[in-house]
Amino acid sequence: MGLLNNIKDHFTNAEFTVAPNKKVKTVCADFKKTFGCTLAIYKGAQLADPELTLAALNKKTTKDVKTKETEELKIKASMKVGEAEKLFDKIFGLTVQIKDPKGKECVDNKLTIGQAARGESK
Repeated sequence: MGLLNNIKDHFTNAEFTVAPNKKVKTVCADFKKTFGCTLAIYKGAQLADPELTLAALNKKTTKDVKTKETEELKIKASMKVGEAEKLFDKIFGLTVQIKDPKGKECVDNKLTIGQAARGESK
């Protein structure tokens, strides 16, 4: 069943797009709705203000990130958790953690987002 689920992940929830003008709370809610996992977005060591947009958070980070206002991040269920987290850092300069559906524990970076959503472990 694992192989079938991995193939299905390539087609189900084909792409989740994150635009810089979206608010943190909207991105997190949309991620949960799409993948069933919790997305935690941080500013430094603290959770980011849910009312700020990703672009506004990007400007507050100490990293020198050159995100264009139109640049979007695209995530698929078939991506590894670690890959998706690194994309947020690369594009927006933000630290994110993908957590289990209850938002209690961080998911293993080696799992795909689809596997994490199904509660699988390696």
